[in-house]
Amino acid sequence: MSKLKPLALIIFLSIFALTPCACSKKQNQHKPPKPSSSEAKIPPVAMIADFDRGMMVNNLHGECGTWEAHPEDKTQGINAVLDKDIKVGDAGYSLKLEYSVGSLKNAVNGFWTQLRSFDASPYDHFEFWVKGDETEGYTTLFKIEFKKFQKDKEGHDETIKGSYIVKGVTDKWRKISVPLNAMNGILDWKDIVELVITFEKRRVDKPKGALYFDDFAFVKTGNPSPSITDVVERKKEKTEKKLAPEEFARFLISRLNGFPSTVLVKKKFPSDDKALLREIAKDTWNYFEKLVDKEHQLPIDNVSFSSMGVLTEDTSVGDYTNITNVGMYLMCLVAGYDFKFITKKEAVKRLASTLDSIERLETYNGFPYNYYDITIFQRTSNFISFVDSGWLAAGIIVVKNAFGQELGDRCQKMLDKLNFAFFYDPVEQSMYHGFYTNIDYYSEYHYGAFYTETRAISYLAIGKGDAPKEHWFKLARTFSDSWLWQTQMPKGRKEKIYLGCATEGGYYIYNDIKFVPSWGGSMFEALMPTLILEEKKEAPRALGINDERHVKIQIQYALEKLNYPVFGMSPSCIPEGGYTEYGVRPLGMKGYKAGVVTPHATFLALEFAPKECVANIRKMLALFNAYGEYGFYDAIDVETGKVEIKYLCLDQAMSFLALDNYLNDGAIRKRFIADPINKRAEELLKVEDFFE
Repeated sequence: MSKLKPLALIIFLSIFALTPCACSKKQNQHKPPKPSSSEAKIPPVAMIADFDRGMMVNNLHGECGTWEAHPEDKTQGINAVLDKDIKVGDAGYSLKLEYSVGSLKNAVNGFWTQLRSFDASPYDHFEFWVKGDETEGYTTLFKIEFKKFQKDKEGHDETIKGSYIVKGVTDKWRKISVPLNAMNGILDWKDIVELVITFEKRRVDKPKGALYFDDFAFVKTGNPSPSITDVVERKKEKTEKKLAPEEFARFLISRLNGFPSTVLVKKKFPSDDKALLREIAKDTWNYFEKLVDKEHQLPIDNVSFSSMGVLTEDTSVGDYTNITNVGMYLMCLVAGYDFKFITKKEAVKRLASTLDSIERLETYNGFPYNYYDITIFQRTSNFISFVDSGWLAAGIIVVKNAFGQELGDRCQKMLDKLNFAFFYDPVEQSMYHGFYTNIDYYSEYHYGAFYTETRAISYLAIGKGDAPKEHWFKLARTFSDSWLWQTQMPKGRKEKIYLGCATEGGYYIYNDIKFVPSWGGSMFEALMPTLILEEKKEAPRALGINDERHVKIQIQYALEKLNYPVFGMSPSCIPEGGYTEYGVRPLGMKGYKAGVVTPHATFLALEFAPKECVANIRKMLALFNAYGEYGFYDAIDVETGKVEIKYLCLDQAMSFLALDNYLNDGAIRKRFIADPINKRAEELLKVEDFFE
């Protein structure tokens, strides 16, 4: 919020002495259930503001007020007053908000009130009354938002928000009841610090008008809505009876095409660099040849081993998959054909079987869910993911253009069902993370940073015609100086116009190297899109040069700043167990912590620093026991030498596809850019200059 203005009124905040009688004038309208003896101390209605004791004053001491995102723009604004004539009930006042967002700029303004770290966790809904002013006019929809502060994984302060779009306002009083679970950005409703009402030019259906509000209250209805944490009920069991861990592992392994017999492999690799890489590609291919469910022809998500042997009680087979895995697997089957590891006939046969399974997956609005148990062939998620759906679509596009005669029409029909407009928020001009089908609501957050892995899917959506080109340029190259949590303040930030669209530029600097940052500074954010996008050739003044500089800084930071023997940081497994984000902090807006090295980062970087990457691969082979029958394991703690002896489908796929592009003249990328989708979007790559 760029400008906060204290409001010339007092709002009665009953957050320190909440009792059922706090809303006495409308107590009969709520009619809450009688609390049990164990709940007697929790009032069923927690009145936050009833406006009945308001009075005009000169100073609010920061308790509430109005705000404007563009205070310098005098053609828009917000005014808040108490109204004693229009209210709910016979006494007191209502809050009247007179708003105007009809300016040339993308105006945003509203009202805020502090909640003093209120504990809303006993409640399941937020309720209030609202009506439009029939004389001045009014918008029928607007946004409400709650905020709280918490520490991130690294102890830094961050603001957490939960928002909801209110719709259906009329000129009659209407009680709005908002399920707290729908505001899915907040999972823990303790310590809520602020309530905000927002009017946005791109959202409201009338740019100027007035709304009346009364009785802001948290309510315990006893009937909470579904939550994003709800578990999908399993329709059947994997086995008739419960098996011991080792027996269960044997059962899961029996469903696969194959399984490694040795955990750690010591072999002599060729001295020729390309022969070395081809040997690694052949081993990595084993994941996609073997670790695939025979019945459903879908890849498993992961497999981990004990260092003492392959099949022990420590062996874990992740017999589920997500749709990014499936999309990457489709591309890996094409890459297997590129390497001549399988024949064309076998590739088409296996692809057709996997497409069969994709077509049978339970979907929502044409999109598959994010996770499926491939043993019982059932979804395990309530979430529809934008980026994961995009990588599935990318895989289908690559298959379509690799084997068009055999599978082209079928692939096109599948693509036609995936309309990415479903994820596009025309107000923010960005893509939602996804949609929760069980609460019938979008995720709280959007993909807002440009230089991340999601740019490839935004590109795809624009090429399909599912999103406007303005979306590409709305994504943040850098954030403004008001975002104080950034790892550094951007330089050269100014408005630029490309293809008739405005974008804010800017860059960071590390060791005199200019670059546009990613979110976390990881290799996969920077380079996963290059598996399918021709950034190096088509965007030499923007994405292409930025890719190269990210690789250069990754190498410098690991080898020179941290004195690591090898480089390559990206989200990966943790040698002690689990999974987390790693990156080079100076490369990111937020910046992930440094830590383990993951081999997939080196393979992604091959095309941008081939000599350094090959040397890095040889050094990893020489220094660490991190290689198995199916290629490199996922993570290496270079300080302790500990290796997470685990394969992840996604990371193995990125490695294998990067090797195919490097050794086979951009084979996967060529299949993608041959599609009309690319032809309609490629101008986005060509026009921009990051550092002009």
